[in-house]
Amino acid sequence: MIISAPGFLSENRSLMSTHTSASVGYIGPPGSWTHQACLDLFNDQPLVPLSREDLFERYSKGEIACICVPVATSVVGVTPYLDDVLALPVLTVVAEYPKMLGYSLLVRPGTRREDITDVFAHPVALEEVKPWLDREMPHVRRIQASSGGAAAQTVANSAGLDKASLGPMVGSSLYSLVSLEDGIEEGPHNVTRWWVLGRDVPAPSGHDKTSLLVDTSDDQFGAVLALLANARVQILTIYERPSKQTLDTHRYLIEVAGHAEDDHLAALLAQHAVFRVLGSYPRK
Repeated sequence: MIISAPGFLSENRSLMSTHTSASVGYIGPPGSWTHQACLDLFNDQPLVPLSREDLFERYSKGEIACICVPVATSVVGVTPYLDDVLALPVLTVVAEYPKMLGYSLLVRPGTRREDITDVFAHPVALEEVKPWLDREMPHVRRIQASSGGAAAQTVANSAGLDKASLGPMVGSSLYSLVSLEDGIEEGPHNVTRWWVLGRDVPAPSGHDKTSLLVDTSDDQFGAVLALLANARVQILTIYERPSKQTLDTHRYLIEVAGHAEDDHLAALLAQHAVFRVLGSYPRK
């Protein structure tokens, strides 16, 4: 389900009120899709752009109440930031936010489309817009940037009129750029999902999702799935991540229907310590 920001806010007033005066961190600089997601979700709260390392360090130390992190996309699967999240010693996922993306081609005023030789974007963005670039601008150089905001900054700071960035329209107003094309690759095939990491687990809503982390050897993963099946727990998604220990052990992010306080799920979790609960939150 893809939701609008007003829908998210109206359904998550408890989350918003919990952190009314708190800052929300995200990976900067401003002008990225994550910045736009934060504007959607936390419009009245101070937003703090941080480096990737500082974001997770400050959250881990309790120096910032909430952070917003993109964890998966419908085009490329998990993002590079999911492993950073899973590596945190303590974390609580308090919300998810899926958003359908439509990219804008941002340039300095006066730039013509036929003049563009270089296009800057985040690596994930380059994958998401690849069909459009292959069709519409096959000869431009595709240059990776650390974020959509960094891509827009690069274009804004360039001396010539031959560069463009791909990202959200928020980069246009921030860096005095103009858009030559909007809605690039927009559609249900291009959705990014963010997690909001906070401190307090939301109360059950009646339509929830719980994220579980399991570290296990590959030959034992079937037994883990059997535990869930025998408890009649509905599995929604499974992501396999490297354990960074041995070839035959992995980390599995398993997302299931229900709240960790629901009777059947609570009983399972109490009996089997193999499951680490990352959070329960309203399912979108």
